[in-house]
Amino acid sequence: MAVIELKHVVGGYGGAPILNGVDMSIEKSDIGVIVGPNGAGKSTTLKAIFGLLQVTGGSIVFDGEDITNAQPDRLVPLGLSFVPQEKNVFTTMSVEENLEMGAFVRRDDFSQTMQWVYHMFPVLAEKRRQPAGELSGGQRQMVAMGRALMSNPKLLMLDEPSAGLSPRYVIEIFETIVNVNKEGVGILMVEQNARQALAFASRGFVLANGQNRFTGTGAELIADPEVARSFLGG
Repeated sequence: MAVIELKHVVGGYGGAPILNGVDMSIEKSDIGVIVGPNGAGKSTTLKAIFGLLQVTGGSIVFDGEDITNAQPDRLVPLGLSFVPQEKNVFTTMSVEENLEMGAFVRRDDFSQTMQWVYHMFPVLAEKRRQPAGELSGGQRQMVAMGRALMSNPKLLMLDEPSAGLSPRYVIEIFETIVNVNKEGVGILMVEQNARQALAFASRGFVLANGQNRFTGTGAELIADPEVARSFLGG
């Protein structure tokens, strides 16, 4: 069963549609990667799912429930987490305080989840008392992802998780995404390092002009000559 399913989603800002009928389906075992040129509607798709812009057509179903135009405060308790590309950590708070903020919807003991996050991101355990604003870009991204995981999501959405990171941290972030998925968390991410991301994606979506141009496994899209030529740099 799909954990998230988009059917012919139309939406945008101020009445101007950016999404013109997007279709997607992701299972909990999947790593889904959205790629495409600038302005294709990649990040807009994630924001539409998370209730950050108006959906004017189509439907979004999460874990069997229609969540079209539902607000984030309703979505997080249902098991949906979103890490935006920018301003995704509380810079003056410590690493541990950031993680605790991610558990704000929980009423149970989340100490085991905290330890799991530290297991996934060992560097965060070392720097747990340090203000997040003092960390490197790659480490901040780990804080943002770790905080999103503190709510025990069924689906983790990531907007450009490797943006601005050194090659070392890109590899590290991607490896962690794969490991998180192996632990039973579905992944849907927008990524500029398209070829690298599609290499480990079970589902890939190429958007152009707010519509699906190509859909398939990551391997299928990489192997498609037209996808490679038009969207992956040859």
